[in-house]
Amino acid sequence: MQASPLRLAHGWTLSRGSGMSQARVCEFIRPAVRAVPSSMARRFGFCRISLPAEAEAGVTSRWTITNSGLEVSVTTTGFEEHDVAMELLLCLGQGLWERLSDGELRAYWMLLCDEISMGIEGEIDELALEEKRSLFESRSHANNVKRLTRYGRSSFAGTAAEYVHSLWHEVTVRTGPDYLPALPLRRRLELMARWFPPDRGYRLFPAVRRHGGPSPSALAW
Repeated sequence: MQASPLRLAHGWTLSRGSGMSQARVCEFIRPAVRAVPSSMARRFGFCRISLPAEAEAGVTSRWTITNSGLEVSVTTTGFEEHDVAMELLLCLGQGLWERLSDGELRAYWMLLCDEISMGIEGEIDELALEEKRSLFESRSHANNVKRLTRYGRSSFAGTAAEYVHSLWHEVTVRTGPDYLPALPLRRRLELMARWFPPDRGYRLFPAVRRHGGPSPSALAW
């Protein structure tokens, strides 16, 4: 007999396979979904999440926009629980790209153009970095609409996922030539915060201390 779906924040539901225990769901999936701002969740409407143990047709994650909302499936076998939660947030970011208004799309593309004009070669995650490097391979790649769209979607999805990740718990900014520098990253996250403000009880950046200056983690930004 199949267990009833678990209720999550925003009225979403979760069907878990045998690859993740209920304790792990409470530790990783529930808080990750709870950190999704309500204004962002409303873009999807109802969301049905499933965590099968094994991938179907070799696809570890997938999402589909339906008439009732969004359906997301993330495989759990072979992945750490935190990585499963991050893959879920990445799927939400990919779906959110399809829900952006024309004005929001223009604003995000302008942000990306500014980064490229400043010579920023790093990106938010591996997929976005791969797509960005593909654009830089040749002029024909840079002018290819499909390649540009793939890059925009992947960079936005990674940014949206990292935004929610930063609301979920404190994160460490990764540095190096492959990564987005701290200031451009902050600019992206602040854009997300303007569009989708954190719910009550959540904060994007660490609070500044009243005495003695900002906390050490705040200085990283």
